[in-house]
Amino acid sequence: MTSVTTNYQEDLSIYSSSELLLRHRLKLVENLWESVLANECGQELIDLLERLKSACSPEGQTTETENFSVSKWIEELELDDAIKAARAFALYFQLINIVEQHYEQRTQKLIRRTTTEAQVNAIQKPSVNNKTSSIDGDSYFHPKLNPSSGGTFHWLFPHLKTLNVPPQKIQKLLDELDISLVFTAHPTEIVRHTIRKKQRRISYILEHLDRAEESYRAMGLTNSWEAENYRQCLLDEIRIWWRTDELHQFKPTVLDEVDYALHYFQEVLFDTIPELTVRLKQALNNTFPKLNSPTHKFCYFGSWVGGDRDGNPFVTPEVTWSTACYQRNLVLEKYIDSVNQLGDILSLSLHWSNVLPELLDSLERDRIFMPEVYDKYYVRYRQEPYRLKLAYIEQKLENTKARNEALSNPETRKSIKLAHKDDNVYPTTADFLTDLNLIKANLEHTGLNCKELEHLICQVEIFGFHLTPLDFRQDSSRHSEALNEIAEYLGVLDKPYNELSEDEKTAWLTQELKTRRPLIPSEVTFSDNTKETIETFKVLRGLQLEFGLDICHTYIISMTNYVSDVLEVLLLAKEAGLYDPILGVTTIRIVPLFETVEDLKRAPEVMTELFELPLYRACLAGGYDNVDKSSSFLNLPELEPKNLQEIMLGYSDSNKDSGFMSSNWEIHKAQKNLARIGDKYGLNIKIFHGRGGSVGRGGGPAYAAILAQPTSTINGRIKITEQGEVLASKYSLPELALYNLETISTAVIQASLLGSGFDDIEPWNEIMEEISVASRKAYRQLIYEQPDFLDFFLSVTPIEEISKLQISSRPARRSSGKKDISSLRAIPWVFSWTQSRFLLPAWYGVGTALQQFLDQEPEENLKLLRYFYLKWPFFKMVISKVEMTLSKVDLQMASHYIEELAKPEDKERFLKVFNQIAKEYYLSREMVLKINEQGRLLDNDPDLQRSVQLRNGTIVPLGFLQVSLLKRLRQYANQNKAGLIHFRYSKEELLRGALLTINGIAAGMRNTG
Repeated sequence: MTSVTTNYQEDLSIYSSSELLLRHRLKLVENLWESVLANECGQELIDLLERLKSACSPEGQTTETENFSVSKWIEELELDDAIKAARAFALYFQLINIVEQHYEQRTQKLIRRTTTEAQVNAIQKPSVNNKTSSIDGDSYFHPKLNPSSGGTFHWLFPHLKTLNVPPQKIQKLLDELDISLVFTAHPTEIVRHTIRKKQRRISYILEHLDRAEESYRAMGLTNSWEAENYRQCLLDEIRIWWRTDELHQFKPTVLDEVDYALHYFQEVLFDTIPELTVRLKQALNNTFPKLNSPTHKFCYFGSWVGGDRDGNPFVTPEVTWSTACYQRNLVLEKYIDSVNQLGDILSLSLHWSNVLPELLDSLERDRIFMPEVYDKYYVRYRQEPYRLKLAYIEQKLENTKARNEALSNPETRKSIKLAHKDDNVYPTTADFLTDLNLIKANLEHTGLNCKELEHLICQVEIFGFHLTPLDFRQDSSRHSEALNEIAEYLGVLDKPYNELSEDEKTAWLTQELKTRRPLIPSEVTFSDNTKETIETFKVLRGLQLEFGLDICHTYIISMTNYVSDVLEVLLLAKEAGLYDPILGVTTIRIVPLFETVEDLKRAPEVMTELFELPLYRACLAGGYDNVDKSSSFLNLPELEPKNLQEIMLGYSDSNKDSGFMSSNWEIHKAQKNLARIGDKYGLNIKIFHGRGGSVGRGGGPAYAAILAQPTSTINGRIKITEQGEVLASKYSLPELALYNLETISTAVIQASLLGSGFDDIEPWNEIMEEISVASRKAYRQLIYEQPDFLDFFLSVTPIEEISKLQISSRPARRSSGKKDISSLRAIPWVFSWTQSRFLLPAWYGVGTALQQFLDQEPEENLKLLRYFYLKWPFFKMVISKVEMTLSKVDLQMASHYIEELAKPEDKERFLKVFNQIAKEYYLSREMVLKINEQGRLLDNDPDLQRSVQLRNGTIVPLGFLQVSLLKRLRQYANQNKAGLIHFRYSKEELLRGALLTINGIAAGMRNTG
């Protein structure tokens, strides 16, 4: 067994290569992993793991012989040994993931050190494509990146200058830049919060180890006590991790999920985002010194966590209110810490530095309103005006925090008047910024700058007192059901609302929206769902009154089908005081979400009908005749910018409905059509991309995905969901977070200014339409028309076991009791196929569609598809994602799930389904390799190829363990149903083992759903 002290016989100077250093670190971590396992469990576990790994080839193929059956041998393992092996492999995958992620960050830091001049010279021969590797997420591992490959500000602006893009055009775009990344609480984050913290600790230790090794190599040494100390720290950390439970101990509440999401703000994003502004400003000034950089808030975050109630009964109005208070409390604590730090820095004395009269006047006003602060600090700070001012600021922040804590408590909240003016608290962010800018102006007047102060001002402009906007989301049926119940009670319709035609609904809703007369009686008791719907809008109004519009102004309607779905929300908003029918002003932005392929096709028609309604156009414009701000509704600022319509497009459900190719093409078409409609009505359309982490749910490299959007559909505006394990892969480390934000921002600017124009070539669109239709037909034939498919899916994937994982407050199915595909949420759908190594949602139907097109004119059409791949960003993106997914499919392992988990009487019919899937896999792989002209999958990206193979060769034993444990668990359930209670292991033990393998495979695949 390898000791902690690694014998470095090699000349470590060769590790100047990041790739070689990565391999060196992977070997170190593997040695430490083995050392921990041997110490904790003995050599027997190491021998077992070696035997399991030797049961498959490095490529991931099993090495069964006539005399040895891997599956039978694993099935005979003691449960305790199987669980230990599953945990060990899961830990291994987690550790190599950390190492890769850490060295991805290291690579980004090295790139940042490249001089601007070198980058400018490099772009004279720009790369054809951006070689940013990814394993289903956006930034799991990147090779040594060439600065000329795009994705950074220092590459972008010289590139724009080389192409003679007019500076005024760049300035216009920068002024309107609006990039929003929205955290969601979908159940794709399988790793415990506790484990995430350990991952970050290990990454920090690796960073210190890097520095220690660099130091002793610089001195000509081969080791040092400092480096050895960090290796020992790594060993200790891994040992503690091994003794920590990987599984969630309880089903998380919504507020637990809020805490998980806000963790990234606390640890990384709050201090990282301002650096993005600095990077953009520096790069812009180097190339276009006369242009103004955008506001600090050109890139910001949103959140659904605590506001998304679609299908989640646990997101109540009270939970949403608590979430807003939680967010404000976090950001206030950050500001208080920063103000304390400024107090240590700004120690300027009146003896040696002058101040403006405005600062002295403000100190006098503060003395009047907060005499206790004056009494406490006047003697100490009598000659230090900045410190005295900061003491007043800190006390105001403390008072604001105390008010917020009282508002978070349902009991104390009753005695507090919302939006009450108090000179001892900060009612708005603007008041806080006024004080900070006063200090800044005084410093600048005397020739001083304070970076810490500028950093804080930037943070306040981005995060305000709300941290991040909280989007509301609800299914369209909840609104129609509520109005149906209200209308039935009032007797205002001749027949139930839900039985009206769409035209009748629209007419009635439009009429109701023209009057200030209340529709909902205040004393009537409605059903729980209707009461919750009504209360949701009241809470939204209360949050706006107390926190301002920034906290929540977006209301998303899932499963939007018709115009009435949007008007229903506006009517309910009117009843809560969020819409004034006389002025035509509203303080919410209603966002229709088009999810299925049919909805995507209907979206342009729905939006056209909406834009034809004067009352709706008035909402977008800021009121009838664009009412004067003096009549601002609710005494709140108006929604900005005006004439903006946000529209959300769903990748997950459209993919589950029609397959990968069809989903992507329909979303592509919908964006183009919606942009044209927006132009027709003089409106700005902002597309909200509902992407998941996996390729099957719209995931993949964000840079390439944004560049693949249709020309003229971005225009500096984009909104994207960030979900589950993607949050950890992008935002766990500062440099990774910055790199992700920079590449997204670069892509938005690049796509807005340098559209390819290929999206508008009609013959190409006609070909893609043909391919899309064929792909959808092939996909639906298997998923929805193959009679044995549902039984196949429920039997040979761990879908039922996944539903038992305590990873989300949201149910796995939309309708309890139903076990059909339509009721299953897209996330567990993709999760199940990933675990069993089919990864079917991300590629099925593509091969058949492409082959049918080639069959028409084999040589000419192949040349055409290759040209598409070379020139058309959309087509290249689709093919590249399919290629990446196919590289992770393992049909040999997938067939093992069928062989072991299917009942004997089902195997024959299941084998037919499997053969159909296998045939499509081989065809899809053949088509991809023909188009990209490669010999093997990922030959054009060897770094990603190696990273995938690194996991494929080790994940197979974990798959065997999972199958064995699932088989035992299901046998137990069957025997229990039959009244046979004698079984070697308990259900809880077997379920725990199965869930541990799910954790391990998710870590190995770097993806859940």
